[in-house]
Amino acid sequence: MPSRLKYNLQTIPTSPGVYQFFDENEKIIYIGKAKNLKKRILSYFNRHLESGKTKVLVKQIRDVKYFIVDTEIDALLLENNLIKKYKPKYNILLKDDKTYPWICIKKEAFPRVFSTRRIVKDGSEYFGPYASVKMMRTLLDLIKDLYPLRTCNYNLSKTTLQKKTYKVCLEYHIGNCKAPCVKKQTEEDYNVYIKEIRSIIKGNIKTVIKQLKHKMKQFADELYFEKAEIIKQKIEILSNFYSKSVVVSPTIHNVDVITLVEDEKDEKSVYVNYFKVNNGAIIQGHTVEVKRKLNETPEDILGFVFLDMRERYGAECKEILTDLSLNLPLDNTKFLVPKRGDKKTLVDLSRRNGRFFMLEKHKQQAINNNPKVKINRILETIKNDLRLKELPVHIECFDNSNFQGTNAVAACVVFKNARPSIKDYRHFNIKTVEGPNDFASMEEVVYRRYKRMIDEKQKLPQLIVIDGGKGQLSSAVCALEKLDIKHKVAVIGIAKKLEEIFFPGDSIPLYLDKRSESLRVIQQLRNEAHRFGITHHRNKRSKNAFGTELTKIKGIGEHTAKILLTRFKSVKRIKSASFNELKNCIGEAKAIIIVERLKK
Repeated sequence: MPSRLKYNLQTIPTSPGVYQFFDENEKIIYIGKAKNLKKRILSYFNRHLESGKTKVLVKQIRDVKYFIVDTEIDALLLENNLIKKYKPKYNILLKDDKTYPWICIKKEAFPRVFSTRRIVKDGSEYFGPYASVKMMRTLLDLIKDLYPLRTCNYNLSKTTLQKKTYKVCLEYHIGNCKAPCVKKQTEEDYNVYIKEIRSIIKGNIKTVIKQLKHKMKQFADELYFEKAEIIKQKIEILSNFYSKSVVVSPTIHNVDVITLVEDEKDEKSVYVNYFKVNNGAIIQGHTVEVKRKLNETPEDILGFVFLDMRERYGAECKEILTDLSLNLPLDNTKFLVPKRGDKKTLVDLSRRNGRFFMLEKHKQQAINNNPKVKINRILETIKNDLRLKELPVHIECFDNSNFQGTNAVAACVVFKNARPSIKDYRHFNIKTVEGPNDFASMEEVVYRRYKRMIDEKQKLPQLIVIDGGKGQLSSAVCALEKLDIKHKVAVIGIAKKLEEIFFPGDSIPLYLDKRSESLRVIQQLRNEAHRFGITHHRNKRSKNAFGTELTKIKGIGEHTAKILLTRFKSVKRIKSASFNELKNCIGEAKAIIIVERLKK
């Protein structure tokens, strides 16, 4: 144990808090909480560890740091926030990195109500996040049907309205807005809408219906039957929405439900489902996959995820329904494991959702592992990323190779169904270009390749990839224009340094995500073309070297030179070979000639 670590362990207090383990690179590898920091941290070093993963963790610890807090709940919350911030290697991993949408009620005069994925701390109200975008849109559509709210971004402060700078727009004429911008609606009247909308989003639909019924009766008593009819229609819409949302008894008020399902096929994975329930209706729900790192218990995982969900959804429920016995030190909060009744029905429903999420993931994995499905997915991705008209089932890639302007060659590799089709690979010796001219060489080989395919009535590829930037791409396009097939085949260029994708006639490159399957296939094409071309180039140089040095020796013909090439690979190795090695390869007489003439 490092002396620095040993010293730190001696000075740890017995207070509640959060501890961090660091490795030799001063990187946080584990974060934990404890009622008694000293007792908990020393337990890693003073007891026999049964878990192999924990043993590996302890071997990597080089330093310990800790935060002292007042209470155990403070430690819980701090641990949760630090894990999400640093994502240590040995802490459980929440497999949930999506940015979910929220419903925003903007802080402004005549507030707008809209969905957003970005929270701005400007005093606006945010409700969510919504794991189900469909549910959020349903709510927004309901609000739009009930209330004629403004959608413009005008500044409708009292000062601005007095200047009378605005005119009514189309939304007013079609009945979607009451034109507060020209004072056709008062702010007091508008804020009644916002108050009711706030209640609907929070799940207090019964309260809103009750208020609307009272208002409808008032209008009817005053003989305003048209207004009463409008209110009646709103009540029907809300009642219909509410009836579809109720899953158990409407007597269950303001509870959270959280349950855990362990993966049947992967012991490292568990699935946690969370419901937020109000008036018997699930107003928000979410399922996450959690990856174990150190054999954490289901109770540990459920407690960690519950705190994350509580913070994420801004939940303040005092009653939590669950399927495991939790003992989190939350003030005025009661954890229940119901055995029967409507609350048990809710817990069972939560578990079914978690299990359904797990089974769907297994199905998706099985589909993704199916070779045909995987290939189709990759081809669809390439088609969409490169804006192609058809699936690139047949792709060809070209690369040039030369050494100081000599032995210029080119290679064409072929991928079919996103995989190499080696039997279709082709080499080209440059015939019409002298000196190191990559552009002219590219034009020649592309022209020759597709001239032959047209003459032999072969099917053209759906995509051509040129290894190079705008210059090489332009040369390839010239060749396609000569053959009058420019508009029949898609062609792109890939520049090596920044992996820029160029399209004909467009000077601005496309940058694909580094993890993209499209980029991976294009890089594989480029690398394969480079490898295939370099191999041919080296063979050609070697053949030329033998032709000039070996066959010029009197008594050494092409057959003998070929035998030597096969055995020793290069002239340099032939020169360094012993007489006996040469003798065993080509016989004593020719070995003497080689030694006398080549090793002078």
